[in-house]
Amino acid sequence: MSQIYDRVALIGLGLIASSMFWAIKRAGLAGEVTGYARSKATRDTARKIGLCDRVCDTAQDAAEGADLVVLCVPVGAMGAVAADIAPMLKPGATVSDVGSVKRHVIEAVSPHIPEGVHFIPAHPLAGTEHSGPESGFAELFDNRWSLLVPVEGTDPAAVARLRALWEGMGSNVDEMDADHHDLVLAVTSHAPHLIAYTMVGVADDLRRVTDSEVIKYSAAGFRDFTRIAASDPTMWRDVFLTNKDATLEILGRFTEELFALQRAIRTGDGEQLFDYFTRTRAIRRGIIDAGQDTDAPDFGRGKS
Repeated sequence: MSQIYDRVALIGLGLIASSMFWAIKRAGLAGEVTGYARSKATRDTARKIGLCDRVCDTAQDAAEGADLVVLCVPVGAMGAVAADIAPMLKPGATVSDVGSVKRHVIEAVSPHIPEGVHFIPAHPLAGTEHSGPESGFAELFDNRWSLLVPVEGTDPAAVARLRALWEGMGSNVDEMDADHHDLVLAVTSHAPHLIAYTMVGVADDLRRVTDSEVIKYSAAGFRDFTRIAASDPTMWRDVFLTNKDATLEILGRFTEELFALQRAIRTGDGEQLFDYFTRTRAIRRGIIDAGQDTDAPDFGRGKS
């Protein structure tokens, strides 16, 4: 593909930012990619592995002169980062993000965006349980969805340009309203992660009776729970605190479903259990048919 931005700045150098860099370089989508991470150790690692064309020691230095600045920090920190880099944003530049929550990010970041700078929130629906600059790889976004959440009055040309970048990195791209995004992600990501953390916590509470057997005999179900629960704790703390209402709504519905299954098990209602499992299995098969996973024994996660 042809170059879309002259300079892209990645603020935060974890899994998503590092994968963006490698995907941008793979397709030649930017002339230069600068990067910044709060931790000196992370910046040193990024320089060591060649992550970013230039790793800067301040977020302002990384953002200065960039045509696109992508906030790749936990959602709870985005407002402060936006305030920090605001004086360095050039007219006509675009600021975006990769956060898993959108309404909070819009409310936290928008007040710091200068006149003449575009703000286009985004969220790539891709990831692994790994984090840090060494965890990224160019193929992370291939055939995965990335959602753009433009705020009212956003320049359509700026949206089209950002869409072209994500498509160039391999993503399927769609647009979505912020509140609808947060509800959808509460179903597809946030609540499942909380349930996974809870299930692993239950296993930890039962160590006194299971000892090492939980680890030794981990079957596919529990193995997947532990994979999800290995995700970055700072990121997920911020997600749940900033998408509280949608997550609590979905957890309430989950609890109702769980009580119904609990009653079916207690009363021996095999027909209800069979019907429920048949319906939910069809959803899983739909995910595979949509190309968002495979039915391979490793659940398509050979990269993670």
